[in-house]
Amino acid sequence: MLNYEIAGSGEEQLVLLHGFMENRTIWKEMEPHLSKNFTLIKIDLPGHGLSKIYDEIHTMDLMATEVKKVTDSLNIKKFHLLGHSMGGYATLAFAEKFPEVLKSITLFFSSYFADDDEKKEQRQKSLRIIKEAFPTYVNAGIPNLFNPNEKNFLEGKIEHAKEIALSTKNEGVIAAVKGMIERTDKTSVLKNFEGKILVIAGKHDNAVKSETVLNHVPDQTNIKSYLLDCGHNGHWEKASICAEIINTELLHQLPKNYIL
Repeated sequence: MLNYEIAGSGEEQLVLLHGFMENRTIWKEMEPHLSKNFTLIKIDLPGHGLSKIYDEIHTMDLMATEVKKVTDSLNIKKFHLLGHSMGGYATLAFAEKFPEVLKSITLFFSSYFADDDEKKEQRQKSLRIIKEAFPTYVNAGIPNLFNPNEKNFLEGKIEHAKEIALSTKNEGVIAAVKGMIERTDKTSVLKNFEGKILVIAGKHDNAVKSETVLNHVPDQTNIKSYLLDCGHNGHWEKASICAEIINTELLHQLPKNYIL
């Protein structure tokens, strides 16, 4: 089973899925702001953190199935599910397979679109670099995931993100890339999901086309979206603001498409 940790003492359960080349520890800065309202289940996805490698390709469906095994083992009947980046893709796969156990889904700097041809080609090219020069891949790529206007202020967090990425198993990274290439468009999941849907995006996100994601969100009363002044890593760049949105939206209400 996947590795996980539990924190917090709230009545509501919030399952947190990290992104590509991350692990369960990325939520540390948000945790103090969430733990009073939620019991947090922080999971290491396949091939990341302390979770094992399952196959040569870690599809989003495989990740979703393994996450379900964790929640089943904890006997959680209904819960909130939040995923950052790749974790958001796994969240959508989970919502498609097991909607009956979800109160809400949060796409945290993520997308419901499949990769376009350009993105798939980039991922294919990255496989060779990951195999042959993984440190170079990490050191070159990680800084681009943060707000370029705040690089000096974020230097320590960028280095921390690099450390986490470099600790990820090489085979796990490759399996995840292959899985992301294969994923399909999940717009229909948003349209069919009956619980609350929260979308949090960054103005300076170089990994996700935030404007496209927000402009094409289905016009439904159960969807709320936010655009923050940060890059791809709101959990490090805007931890308290992100937590405030999550607390408010999953437990209360704010106007739709509120911009911070």
